[in-house]
Amino acid sequence: MSDLICYNAQDVREVLSNGRTFDYEETISLSTSNRLWSNRSRPMLRIDEDTVGCHDFLLTPCSVDTFRHFYPDKPVHRGCLGNLAEALAPYGVAPDMIPTAFNVFMNVTVGSNDRKIMVRPPTSKAGDYVRFSALMDLYIGLTACSAYDSNGGSFKPIEFAIDPIR
Repeated sequence: MSDLICYNAQDVREVLSNGRTFDYEETISLSTSNRLWSNRSRPMLRIDEDTVGCHDFLLTPCSVDTFRHFYPDKPVHRGCLGNLAEALAPYGVAPDMIPTAFNVFMNVTVGSNDRKIMVRPPTSKAGDYVRFSALMDLYIGLTACSAYDSNGGSFKPIEFAIDPIR
């Protein structure tokens, strides 16, 4: 799993928005042909290919506080929020500017009766992928998820590639 966030490279105050994305795409089940929208109602990314079709856009990047809250008996670390904050600081992104991430391959369900959000083991397998196209110049933050429930305890690295502009 991977937390993906992005910012307009010309103005980092324009940032990925789960709310705008849900509004304009009219779904919380995002996959091939859906677009990910900014807080300024502009498309930032398009999902061109998706071999899994199971991603989350409800949960925020994990943090020190997340680990203390959900995993009080396990080691605490900075999580995706800390990793994203460090990587994006040179571009003028402060920690409190980090939005809800598009959690690639994260399997989050909503209970049919109690509507409770549950993190489940991922449905992806080795070789699965998602291919995005950038719809504007972007700064993109991408992490390898370190939350205990979200990655099935595997803590395996992710592989990504950036293709040149075609």
